[in-house]
Amino acid sequence: MLPVMFKNSWFPTVFDDFLNTDFMPRANNTAPAVNVKEDESAYIMELASPGIRKEFCRVSINEEGNLCIAIENKTEHKENDGHKHHYLRREFSYSNYEQCYTLPEDVDKQAIGAKVENGILTVTMPKQKKAETRTTKTIAVS
Repeated sequence: MLPVMFKNSWFPTVFDDFLNTDFMPRANNTAPAVNVKEDESAYIMELASPGIRKEFCRVSINEEGNLCIAIENKTEHKENDGHKHHYLRREFSYSNYEQCYTLPEDVDKQAIGAKVENGILTVTMPKQKKAETRTTKTIAVS
């Protein structure tokens, strides 16, 4: 596992020339925060992406059976107030995101659902119902 470098452009460092190499990949600062919860009937994944709309999201199962989530931010940023200004610091990210997740074996892939509400993409992955098998058997006594 390679170490990961987090870039903080607000505080430039004298080590930039040494650390800015292909040996140490950058962390994906544009990835949404992800929560995963589990209860007795389902797994629930929440991705926080402020300003997200359902038109920007694609949720699918790929050929390997993994859950793939893509968020394409198509928001155009316009200055509507007529004021001319420039940013001294800008951390809002409007880039695209795509990630595939390995699903637990007990997920019912045909019943997965997703919704967007208040800037959070929620993916609900119901668990397969375990079939209770009752076995009866006569045991010979010797």
